[in-house]
Amino acid sequence: MSQHVLLSDEVRDALLAGTPVVALESTIISHGFPYPDNVECALESERVAREEGAVPATIAVLGGVLRAGLGREDIEYLGTAKPIPKLSRRDLGVAVARGSDGATTVAGTMVIAEIAGIRVFATGGIGGVHRGAERTFDISADLLELARTEVAVVCAGAKSVLDIGLTLEVLETHGVPVLGYRTDEFPAFYSRSSGFGVDARLDTPEDVAAVIRARHDLGLGGGIVISNAIAEEHEIDRATLDAWTSTAREEAETAGVRGKDVTPFLLSRLHSLSNGATQVANKELVWSNVRLAARIARAQ
Repeated sequence: MSQHVLLSDEVRDALLAGTPVVALESTIISHGFPYPDNVECALESERVAREEGAVPATIAVLGGVLRAGLGREDIEYLGTAKPIPKLSRRDLGVAVARGSDGATTVAGTMVIAEIAGIRVFATGGIGGVHRGAERTFDISADLLELARTEVAVVCAGAKSVLDIGLTLEVLETHGVPVLGYRTDEFPAFYSRSSGFGVDARLDTPEDVAAVIRARHDLGLGGGIVISNAIAEEHEIDRATLDAWTSTAREEAETAGVRGKDVTPFLLSRLHSLSNGATQVANKELVWSNVRLAARIARAQ
């Protein structure tokens, strides 16, 4: 274990005892919701994991130390301090050297989870290929991290503001299996439907755990995407969502928003355009993903 990684007592004891552990990201705290909804979402995610028999390991960088397992005061800090930068793989070395703080993205969380020995991670949705990437080359580091880091990621598909077809093409190119949990179709975050299929459908946590074990035993490396569609009662109509997304993208273009600021801008505008409906849906899908991830971790 790196001297720069600190596990909470709870997480360390769980890993030593073989108790299921689920990694959780921290960007959703610092950038996903306004306060206090961000802290509420994080604490409820931890509660859901424990309810399902797993230990939650919320991951972040604090004072230059890679942390797996945070206390409530740490979560409050990430939810209220400004600015807290987003950290992906490329940023971790700088943060450690400078002794700085940061919230980990999907990619950053996967890196630290693998170092810590945590093999299952629950998030909202993965990043992907942005629309218009043929001009901007804007492709999330999440996709390359999935190709290299052996962590299974439970998500509600890719964020709906992305080009989902191209996102799936990149994952295929890099040999990342996209599994559908009780679905034949890859979900689009707030929507159960994207119009694209998955590589395989699995209907129980035990089935998913078996795939994780088989890939590990074969030495294939890399991660797995486990797509868990948002529940029907929390889903947002796809046509309505597409209209809101088009409006938000036009506003981003007009405002000159670029790079890593695009997704937070679009999600914020969707929240406003939907009168808060997307925020409710976002919380529900995160908690659903945590619940499934804990069950998969238990089945390993």
